[in-house]
Amino acid sequence: MDIQLGIICILTFVIHLIGTLAYSVRIAGIRTRRIAVSFALFNVLVLVSRTSNSFQGPFLAKRVEENLAHPQLHHLLSDFRWVLVSATLATLLGALCIPTFQRLFSRAVMHFQVHRSILRLLIYGFFHGGIRHVRNAASVPALANFTQLNRGRGVTPGVIILNIVAVALWTVGVFAALYAGYLNPEVRVTAITLASIVNGAATVLMFVFIDPQMSMMTDDVVEGHVSEPSFRRAVVWLVGSRFAGTLLAQLLLIPAATLIAFVAQHL
Repeated sequence: MDIQLGIICILTFVIHLIGTLAYSVRIAGIRTRRIAVSFALFNVLVLVSRTSNSFQGPFLAKRVEENLAHPQLHHLLSDFRWVLVSATLATLLGALCIPTFQRLFSRAVMHFQVHRSILRLLIYGFFHGGIRHVRNAASVPALANFTQLNRGRGVTPGVIILNIVAVALWTVGVFAALYAGYLNPEVRVTAITLASIVNGAATVLMFVFIDPQMSMMTDDVVEGHVSEPSFRRAVVWLVGSRFAGTLLAQLLLIPAATLIAFVAQHL
């Protein structure tokens, strides 16, 4: 693995780690009863994710262009496989870090509620016992969250399946479009623009079918209509389905790239 591929994998890792940790924001919002503030603070990390995404695209495009000019330079399919592996590993690490992150995030929400300043919060986190707070909050997922899964999912099987499909499409969209451009260089610009259609389909699934269900369930927990254990089971299932989605993306890479190349050729 060369430096350029390493950077791409790191950027992908950051994107998917933050995406996985987003589930813990809802838990922190429920425990602090500050759901709106929780999402507002998490937007700071979303900016980091989007910045990583902005850099990831040019690095990937550059690698494809280099491979078109010098086919012997890289094994492009293997490179994309490694990038998808980094997405899977980030999802797994994010899942393991959810208990720790939600404790740290709950503390951040309460600190912001008092001082009402993002800058003060960042200074407090980095320079006033940040490492000590991480050490005190460090925790692994409770075994009960897994042993009690047979008591119910908290979300319907349909939502779980849709989440797998949405994550798979969102994960593979750009990679498949870039690889399609490599398979058929004559239409590579058209192929790359088709990535927005794949990502758009994933976005529709997430924001129309999945997020509303989680939002309603979050409100139900706050109002006492749904128990926190039931909500945690729902989070476990959704995180598990996100992990499965990154694995499905590996299987979809070549079929999706071939389909995109075909569509780009016949538009």
